[in-house]
Amino acid sequence: MKTVIITGGNSGLGYCCAQKLAQDPSWYIVIACRNLEKAQRAVKRIQEIGNSQQIEAMTLDLASLASVRSFTAKFAGSNLPPLSAVICNAGVQFIQRQTYTQEGFDTTFGVNHLGHFLLVHLLLKQLVAPARIVFVSSDTHDSSKTTGMPAPYWRDPQLMAYPEQDPILKNKNIGIVGRTAYTTSKLCNILCAYELSRRLQQQGKSTASQPIAVNVFNPGLMPGSGLAQDYTPVAKFVWHNILPILSKFIPNVNTIEQAGTALARLIADPELAGVTGKYFSGFEMTNSSTESYDQEKARQLWNASVELTQLKPEETIL
Repeated sequence: MKTVIITGGNSGLGYCCAQKLAQDPSWYIVIACRNLEKAQRAVKRIQEIGNSQQIEAMTLDLASLASVRSFTAKFAGSNLPPLSAVICNAGVQFIQRQTYTQEGFDTTFGVNHLGHFLLVHLLLKQLVAPARIVFVSSDTHDSSKTTGMPAPYWRDPQLMAYPEQDPILKNKNIGIVGRTAYTTSKLCNILCAYELSRRLQQQGKSTASQPIAVNVFNPGLMPGSGLAQDYTPVAKFVWHNILPILSKFIPNVNTIEQAGTALARLIADPELAGVTGKYFSGFEMTNSSTESYDQEKARQLWNASVELTQLKPEETIL
């Protein structure tokens, strides 16, 4: 038996992925969420539906680096099956107000990127190869595609963490600022994943016989998911009630169940065991944006993230 950790697995994409993996008795599932009560309810539902007891909930608040460190310490001290997979699924978007993490970072950048960056590094010591890591991103990271979202805005990662210091954003509408923070964080997910894949291979931590595969997943537009938590009441109603119906007739729009099945495949499909540094849109391996392959930006983001999370050399295998 082997363990998979799914962040934000109490609902939406993460929940459907957990539900799919629970059908395989070789997996032990840890749903890692900020709200333990909601996570425990999700665990109970999956246990009842799948008649599987190989699942539990643990507290993880990605908006707190202290919580990330506490979670990984608790996991390391647990007596669970060997860690074989990590799914960085949790994500937030704020478009009505500026919010901050416990450390004072922009919440979108802090949760979507920095929290997952630190989490993965702290878990690398626990990973037993062959293993897989998946970062959930979005096609909104690609300015060449029509997504209805503003293009990512790459700049010094310090300004991504502290947007109030960015003179270009000062006079922007909060809705634009919030959506831009989201698309930029999704670009960061890909830059981070590709850089992690390269470094694991270059430093001999991931080999052909014992790979640690790192890939990116784009679930597509998923109406009904929890991403609309900061939308207006009217927008929330449309997101949760109207768009899920229309999704049956709109191309490139997936149900949460379809996307959850595709995400579970990246973790469980034997044919993908040695595949790393790739971008998957649903079931299809494809290219991410040209910008996402910029290795200089990836190194800049990596070094700034080490500094912002105060990652110590002894905390990671890299």
